[in-house]
Amino acid sequence: MQAIDFRSDTVTLPTAAMRKAMADAEVGDDVFGEDPTVNRLEAMARERFGQEAALFVSSGTQGNLLALLAHCGRGDEYICGHRAHNYRTEGGGAAALGGIQPQPIEALPDGTLDLEQVIAAIKPDDFHYARTRLLSLENTISGKVLKVDYMQKARDLCDTHGLSFHLDGARVCNAAVFLKVEPAVITSLFDSVSICLSKGLGAPAGTLLVGKGDLIKEAKRWRKIIGGGMRQIGIIAAAGIHAIEHHIDRMAEDHTNARRLADGLMGIDGIDIDHNAIQTNMVFAKIAPDRLRSFNEHCAKHRIRIDNGNPIRLVTHLDIDEKSIDRTISVIGDFFHG
Repeated sequence: MQAIDFRSDTVTLPTAAMRKAMADAEVGDDVFGEDPTVNRLEAMARERFGQEAALFVSSGTQGNLLALLAHCGRGDEYICGHRAHNYRTEGGGAAALGGIQPQPIEALPDGTLDLEQVIAAIKPDDFHYARTRLLSLENTISGKVLKVDYMQKARDLCDTHGLSFHLDGARVCNAAVFLKVEPAVITSLFDSVSICLSKGLGAPAGTLLVGKGDLIKEAKRWRKIIGGGMRQIGIIAAAGIHAIEHHIDRMAEDHTNARRLADGLMGIDGIDIDHNAIQTNMVFAKIAPDRLRSFNEHCAKHRIRIDNGNPIRLVTHLDIDEKSIDRTISVIGDFFHG
């Protein structure tokens, strides 16, 4: 019985076509700028995401870190939401390596930040305070999509107050598919965007940091400083090219499967689903805390892999099809009604 893994869309395996593209990739030394496949990927990213420059890096965490280091100096700060990935779950890298202070503010239920609170958080020009340099948003965040008009208002705020504007766009292609727009409609609003290739896009590794030319030049310097230079990395870049060419539009299937899963689980007594919160590829399910351990054991017995939270986050991706969804609904139903 094949395992069904809902823990994250990072667990995807390269498709046969992606593996062939990787095997056939022409490579060179990327630190010297001589890997033709990396150069092709970065050129494709500039065009597809509407930015001046692009840099291929090892991970989403590294992409966000390089952006923060390039935007901010020691003693500067960035404003973000209190649930932002680059604040909560990236090891405090900006503070540890760059002396950069995060200024989190409470995010609203839809993932947005109250822009009036953002303005209030900007520090005055006074040596008693850290210098506010950057506003960082995340799209999607917990599967929820920030709308284009909201991001445009945030862009205007940054322009008015002299802030740079970064997007943790690990799943920005999910957002674009949900909004039925090209990714550049979102990404071109920002000074920098980190786009993960190894989540819903299905590549085995890698992130694109796209943005203004001078910013990406500075980020490339920081990539070297933190040991992020890679050599014949076109083998991995080829997977990113394949992902961008073939795996963006198909994300709509993941969104449909997430709603299929939510619809099936809503009919089961003992599990609570907020169907209105489902926009992209994430379903959040609550169960009684005293049943959580036995529930996890039941799922593991049937080779359904889930995270250990409550609510449980169930993430659909290209390795989960309709049959997987239906099997999962049946297994969970047996737990509560068996």
